[in-house]
Amino acid sequence: MSDFVRKIIRKFIIILGWLLLWQLLSLWVDNQILLVGPVTTMAALFQRVITFAFWKTIWFSFLRIGAGFGLGFSVGFLLAVLSARFQILEEIFSPFMTLIKAVPVASFVVLFLIWWHSQVLAVAISFCVVLPQIYISTLQGLKSADRELLEMAKVLRVPLWNRCFYIYRPALNPFLTASLRIAVGMSWKSGVAAEVIGTPDFSIGEGLYMAKITLDTAGILAWSAVIILISILCEKLLLRLWDVFMAWEPSCKSVKERNSLRMPEKPAKRKADTVLTLTHVSKSYGANEVLKNFSASCAPDETIRFTWPSGGGKTTLFRLIVGLEPADTGEIDLYGSRLTMLFQEDRLCMDYDALTNIAMVTGSKAIAAEYLKDLLPEEDWTKPCAELSGGMRRRVALARALAVPADIVILDEPYTGLDGENRQNVAACIEKHSAGKLVLMATHI
Repeated sequence: MSDFVRKIIRKFIIILGWLLLWQLLSLWVDNQILLVGPVTTMAALFQRVITFAFWKTIWFSFLRIGAGFGLGFSVGFLLAVLSARFQILEEIFSPFMTLIKAVPVASFVVLFLIWWHSQVLAVAISFCVVLPQIYISTLQGLKSADRELLEMAKVLRVPLWNRCFYIYRPALNPFLTASLRIAVGMSWKSGVAAEVIGTPDFSIGEGLYMAKITLDTAGILAWSAVIILISILCEKLLLRLWDVFMAWEPSCKSVKERNSLRMPEKPAKRKADTVLTLTHVSKSYGANEVLKNFSASCAPDETIRFTWPSGGGKTTLFRLIVGLEPADTGEIDLYGSRLTMLFQEDRLCMDYDALTNIAMVTGSKAIAAEYLKDLLPEEDWTKPCAELSGGMRRRVALARALAVPADIVILDEPYTGLDGENRQNVAACIEKHSAGKLVLMATHI
């Protein structure tokens, strides 16, 4: 007998034991108003299930509570996205969300009964319960997105569509999965409670209220069982849809052809043989002066190797050029040149394969394959990057950088983790895809 079958049998025995205990307890109490057993409850449930009014009631309650949940999710998600984008909005919405979480549901019920009709009470209450839950979890998920991946996406001009699905979506997953579990159950509990008070026509709450005033304990337990079952089914269905959404890999959009992110509005005039000029550039971190009065003029079809010792400012210089950090003093003129960069870290989306990581900047897996074929065995193209070796990941990151349309190619330690043969392949690939471009390379060789 398999472990799965054993677990099923064990759960069945446990549930059967509790039902038996419930039945014995009802026989001992011997009062149909105080407590009825599972047999009587099931009979009361069956009497309702076979009627058309029962299913009509279920449908209308589902519409009300589902509408409240849907509105709460949509508004909470949208406000969280705006708050993550604009800090001032987070500060504005924060006390409002805290207030909604703190105010008792009963207070909302009384207020909404004064303001609105009882028919929309369940919608409003479900909305108020779900809104802060989704807002807070979504905002936390967006803030947890990998900063290094976001920097990579900025420099390589990854379209917003690709960032949403391949950087932000994985970051949101653990937060929203947990939040959805809680929000579904809370929306049904609070929504039905609102129906009990507002008693709209054809609602589960109305059924509970009528069972209460007629002292129909079996009816109360039957409706409670219905609420639990629907809540569980809605949770399972919603989480299943969420899992499908998380597994979906939409086609990537291509990089937009536009100039560098740090290009001035009116590019300075330049000589025909110059694509980058640095004039007296300095950068310090506190008392640590990394660069001091650095100047250079770089031409296209030129490869410049920086072999400064570790801590000498190579990575800092590259970050200044691509615009990830501002220089303290001096000027950096790109003359409208487009940039691409291989970071010192691989900065790959580890849950996705090599083809997808490169398609994020090419918009096409077929084009991605053209850049991978000289660097990685084809059988490794469709493996998640988390399963690749360090050297393989480095080559995927290099292929991605070379695939970006650019006039200036910046390579920060491209040979890290590579053996002799792979170093030669990488060097040949760099030369092949960087012809006619300015190449700035930090390397120890």
